[in-house]
Amino acid sequence: MNVMTPIVRDPNQQKFDTANHLAHAAQQAEDRRYEDFMIVDVDSHHYETGSYKDIFQYIEDPVMRDQFVYTKGQTMMLRSTGGFQEMAGRIARYEYRNSEQAAEGGRHKDITLTLKWMDAMGVDVACVFPTPMLGLGLNPIVEVEVQYARAYNRWLTEHILAAEPRIVSMLYLPMNDPAAALKMVEDFSGRQGVVGFLVTTVRYKPLYSNVYMKLYRALEERGLPIAFHAATNWGDQSMNITNRFIASHALGFTWFNIVHMTNWVVNGVPERFPGLKSIWIESGLAWVPFLMQRLDNEYMMRSSEAPTLKRKPSDYMREMYYTSQPMEMIGNRTMLEETFKMIAADTQLVYASDYPHWDMDLPSTIYDLPFLSLQAKKNILGETARKLFKLDTVLSPQKQARLKARAAA
Repeated sequence: MNVMTPIVRDPNQQKFDTANHLAHAAQQAEDRRYEDFMIVDVDSHHYETGSYKDIFQYIEDPVMRDQFVYTKGQTMMLRSTGGFQEMAGRIARYEYRNSEQAAEGGRHKDITLTLKWMDAMGVDVACVFPTPMLGLGLNPIVEVEVQYARAYNRWLTEHILAAEPRIVSMLYLPMNDPAAALKMVEDFSGRQGVVGFLVTTVRYKPLYSNVYMKLYRALEERGLPIAFHAATNWGDQSMNITNRFIASHALGFTWFNIVHMTNWVVNGVPERFPGLKSIWIESGLAWVPFLMQRLDNEYMMRSSEAPTLKRKPSDYMREMYYTSQPMEMIGNRTMLEETFKMIAADTQLVYASDYPHWDMDLPSTIYDLPFLSLQAKKNILGETARKLFKLDTVLSPQKQARLKARAAA
């Protein structure tokens, strides 16, 4: 008779601390002298599940608010990929991060936790996004997306962004309701830390539809970028035939951005709104040259089907912005260098860590690339994002202290 060995958790895990977990990252930041320039992380993640109780209070519809409270924070309304992202415990930070010292100096615990990893990695400003909410666009009840997105945005702007200038966000847009998405822009634009708005691309709405044109015009008029954040949906008919998370993850995070990017370009949205800047997030980079070549080839043979376009699809794509994570750098470095050239990385690529996910990238992922000039590294790691988001130049207290020590030496 086989008896399974019970899982015994390491009691030391209960003492998890972000500073210890990222000790090597902190050493990298010091060795590479990140204090000499500003680093902006354009995609990091906040686990809103830890603040459900507070966020619920901002749901405006009393009946829905009662329903959410009744579920006691269960994610039944926020479908995601379950526990696969956690790598079956291989990456322990998810479970134990809340065991850290919660609040310091009267700050919200989420501010404390965020600043800890930022300071360790050498990040000066971080753009944070929710996490389970990335699948909210699949909810069949439109009001759920609208009400919860509005509640989260109110909570985030009032309790996090207003209290910490180093933390910013592009706020979630409930795209299943175009009017509600437009109202979100009208109501939250101009608030401290709001640097743009976010579309989660795991959804089945044609984002080129005329019902969204007022939304895009409002963003263009305000000079605010629109971001498209990928994820995966194992329940998608095409993803459903994969039998390993590695397959669903590899394909899904590129596929949903590929589909929406194709529709965005072919239907001439960049031509209609030339001042609207778009950012494509968490889908890597390898797919971009493929799509450029594929769409250009199709367009040259069937340009009559895209009458709005005045240039080749790749010309529009080269003016868009892309986040670096997860950067496909394992293998042929020459191909990565060519990818950087094709997307004009010196001016269009922005650094993203995707912290605290299992496939996160440190700033050294960019800084250590041998084919980049020092100025290109500085642009990608922070300067391009600083200009895009109209940020002031900011350095973390740790960086300021190192500069002061160097000056005094």
